[in-house]
Amino acid sequence: MMKFINNLIDKFLGLNISKKRQFKTVYQGKNSKLIVGAGANVTINAAAKKSISEVKTSVENLVKETNGETDKLLEYIKNNGTQIYYVQGADKALALVKEVEGIIFEQKGLKALYLSLITGNGFKFHTEPMFIMRKGKIDKYYFLHHFYRWYSMKFGLPGFDYESQKKFKKYLMFNSKEDTKKLNIEDILDIEEAIARDQEATSFVLEYTKQKDGAKNVINKIKNDGGANI
Repeated sequence: MMKFINNLIDKFLGLNISKKRQFKTVYQGKNSKLIVGAGANVTINAAAKKSISEVKTSVENLVKETNGETDKLLEYIKNNGTQIYYVQGADKALALVKEVEGIIFEQKGLKALYLSLITGNGFKFHTEPMFIMRKGKIDKYYFLHHFYRWYSMKFGLPGFDYESQKKFKKYLMFNSKEDTKKLNIEDILDIEEAIARDQEATSFVLEYTKQKDGAKNVINKIKNDGGANI
């Protein structure tokens, strides 16, 4: 997936990065700084890089304390200010707006209105991050993937803002056939951040399952979640 991002950057810059000899800062935004040259492109956010390891350690400790029990982790989510809604037929209802059960990040416009209506929150054109699921048993590993991304968002890691997630879904999820030529460098870096967060969550779940039941069965479940990194 990072190869995909690098190819997009190459196309946008209109050059072969591997042939550049001098480092050059091409773009600097709220989340990332892009440096190209010497055969590579690099995005840098020192604070984010430090936070990534802190998130992993914190989630590991929480999962250990709760034994990964979904009910306890859901309680932790609620206690930290994120609403959880149980909607009958949530999988089918969310599929209509290209979402899946679990964490739904900030939404605006008609999708936000739709989500507000199915969760019983009236007519709203903006929604905060929330969980939407069906009642009943939740697959542990599927949920951990969503929990990890939620925790990363609450911790302040980039890639979960409205625009980044919108681009991520538009260009990389649900078998998208969107034309990537329309992307500018800011779009590419926003998508890169969203991909990185998804990959970190997947890596955590796979490591956890190796300790428990083995990783084989969880891969298909994360695929069904729409993960971009499998």
